[in-house]
Amino acid sequence: MVLGRNRRRLTLVLTGLVTVALVAAGAVTVSRLVSDDRSTPTARATNPSPQPSPNPSTPPPGADITGPLNLLLVGVDTRVSVPDWEPHADAVLMLHLPAGLSRAYLFSLPRDLVVDIPASEPAGYPGGRTKLTHAMSYGSRVAGESKPDPAQGYELLRRTVSDYTKLPIDAGAVLTFGGFDTLVDKLGGVNIRVDQRVVSRHRQPDGKHREPGPGVGGYVGPQMVYEPGEAHLNGWQALDYARQRYLPGGDYARQRHHQQLIRALIEKILDEDLARQPERVEQVVRALDDTLLYVGGRRIVDFAYALGGLSPQALTLIGLPGASVGRGNAYRGEELTTIGRRFLTELRAGEVDTFLAERPELIVPA
Repeated sequence: MVLGRNRRRLTLVLTGLVTVALVAAGAVTVSRLVSDDRSTPTARATNPSPQPSPNPSTPPPGADITGPLNLLLVGVDTRVSVPDWEPHADAVLMLHLPAGLSRAYLFSLPRDLVVDIPASEPAGYPGGRTKLTHAMSYGSRVAGESKPDPAQGYELLRRTVSDYTKLPIDAGAVLTFGGFDTLVDKLGGVNIRVDQRVVSRHRQPDGKHREPGPGVGGYVGPQMVYEPGEAHLNGWQALDYARQRYLPGGDYARQRHHQQLIRALIEKILDEDLARQPERVEQVVRALDDTLLYVGGRRIVDFAYALGGLSPQALTLIGLPGASVGRGNAYRGEELTTIGRRFLTELRAGEVDTFLAERPELIVPA
């Protein structure tokens, strides 16, 4: 039935969106889909495989979700091998869908964006003005515990992002190291247009990790290079490509590459009509079984059905311009320019298409 095919297809699309977000941190072992409804206990997605279609005489799941809708996607660097390391939000992306859910806009907030982080009583954090990335780490602290709580950290990050953008967050994902490369490989790789020469700091041409070298964060050995042009990337290549930020454009270029990979993954899922191959869908979902936890008042399939009318062509990638706050030893972080802040204003007002027609340079090429 059509509803059944859509359900399988959209579950994959949503899973892909959530998973690719983690490339910002270069990560994926633990993920949480978090809803603003904090009253519902955490539940493991024990049976994420496609289910039979609902009775066509009853409304499909998520039929009441009509938008606007805002999803917060967070890539987290855990570095679990480092003692006392706290999770940092290395990538913060928002997916905004206006009422009707037929269009979507994906944009990133700089990890070093200077923001006001509200107080968090559970974490014992008094609040302060600092980099956005720290909201996750400060919020993850648990009194008397050495192990951080990423869900608690997400909640403080969610409040911080919502306060800054003045957009309500309907759901979100926190993702860390693990299965992103597996997901891409299960899908047979992704096609992407490499828009600038990218030299990897982390991988050799054969995919092996480079050895640690002298200096802070230094490595030695041959380097993988991604040359401009059309490329087919396997799992480790996609993850590695998206991690690189020591290149012209810095972290803003990395944000752009995250978004391009999200589009590439969605196009892969839809163009090959993987939803018509239930065994492939189940294979992919099983590969992510240990990486997906669901929290909140709405099921993931509700959002999947709600996104039914969305196509890759309806997804617009946005690059928000920013600038440094301070320089050298006085560097404090990043801030959005007047144009970047105006984008958020127009998004809230429902006038973003008119604004983008005036500022086409903000649209990131696929």
